[in-house]
Amino acid sequence: MQQPIDTVIHGDCIDVMSRMESGSVDMILTDPPYITHYRSRDGQTVRNDDNDRWLAPAFAEAHRVLQPGGFCISFYGWNQADKFLGAWRAAGFRPVGHIIFRKRYASAGCFLRYHHEQAYLLAKGRVELPAIPIPDVIDWRYEGNRLHPTQKPVSVLTPLIEAFSKPGEIVLDPFCGSGSTLVAAQELDRRFIGIELDVAHHATATRRVSGATNRILAA
Repeated sequence: MQQPIDTVIHGDCIDVMSRMESGSVDMILTDPPYITHYRSRDGQTVRNDDNDRWLAPAFAEAHRVLQPGGFCISFYGWNQADKFLGAWRAAGFRPVGHIIFRKRYASAGCFLRYHHEQAYLLAKGRVELPAIPIPDVIDWRYEGNRLHPTQKPVSVLTPLIEAFSKPGEIVLDPFCGSGSTLVAAQELDRRFIGIELDVAHHATATRRVSGATNRILAA
């Protein structure tokens, strides 16, 4: 069953995607838990960041619902890279690129000062090369984490959606958090499906996409 388009669904992404038709979305862009027991400076945590039980089944469903020849871009925790790569490959994805998001500030520090985020570009089957490849290093524009403890800036997501999907196509974010991917998709005239487990973040994402729609209609 195809889920409604241009909506944010509250629920477990594995269950929600299991009810979606195979090959029903054109691109996936997502920021799943990093499996790092994350805790922000003000004590906020991320659901399911303390285990990897969801990882393989979630990306198996993601691969199924993505159309053949489609791309998935997933952020990941660098110190759990083996788990993410194993799950992606087991699902059938092929890593075809790696993206670094360069920060002007250090988000944390331990053995090193952490000045970047990272994501893999994954392909399903045979894919077409983009007409104009984007750089694999993108500057990060800090927008604050007011809406989610690991909030991603819309500005770093828009070039990804623009490069690996077309206007009118459907972009899926199975771990949509505060909805940054969905807002970016709207701004670029893409359709979207967001899935979020946490009820508070689901409400935030719903408000953001509603606000973006109103801004577009008023323009």
